Amino acid sequence: MAKLIVNVDHIATVRQARMITEPDPVTGAALAELAGCHGIIVHLREDRRHIQDRDVKILRQTIKTKLNLEMAAVANIIEIAKHVKPDMSCLVPEKREELTTEGGLDVAGQKEHISNAVRELKSSGITVSLFVDADDNQILASKEVGADYVEIHTGHYSDAKTRKEQDSEFKKIAKGVEYASSMGLRVNVGHGLNYRNTQRLVPIKEIEEFSIGHSIIARAVLVGIDQAVREMLEIVQ
Repeated sequence: MAKLIVNVDHIATVRQARMITEPDPVTGAALAELAGCHGIIVHLREDRRHIQDRDVKILRQTIKTKLNLEMAAVANIIEIAKHVKPDMSCLVPEKREELTTEGGLDVAGQKEHISNAVRELKSSGITVSLFVDADDNQILASKEVGADYVEIHTGHYSDAKTRKEQDSEFKKIAKGVEYASSMGLRVNVGHGLNYRNTQRLVPIKEIEEFSIGHSIIARAVLVGIDQAVREMLEIVQ
């Protein structure tokens, strides 16, 4: 049975809009856990636009399930991860001008750099995942640099405007998941998933975790975190 990992970045987005202390993503994470999710994920960006160092440190001390830290493969963030020791680090591409992560990591094009980052993190006992598109070359490169997991980017699937587009992107994801599993990689999926498009992916048995954030937090604004998480759990499971 697949697990639901809740991203609480956008609780911090609301907080940082006023540069004050609320709403607190740490409190949101606790409520998501109480609602039954299997883990919390946050992205500590270099520009600190939402999640702050303080959040990561307190989450590490309070999370009862699993903490996944999304991060760029840069030295200062790697050092923070090695100190905090999340259960998993997911390496993602990062650009200052983007609204959100726009695509998968180019592992094949920077194998030495990514390999060094993976080795650094694993030396501290951190499980490493790489956020990649459903592309055989990137998945193979992920295996070659020593990753434990890949998280298949579902953004193109989620953004599809027509059923035909979605069908095409779904087939790419299913093929990518199957290939990654055949390579001995464990597989998660995430980005842009919501209450309408997630269920189609659930029957793909190799998917271990669904990483979902924005849609849950958006729904929580209207119905509360407890109900928003429970409704997504019903879909995932």
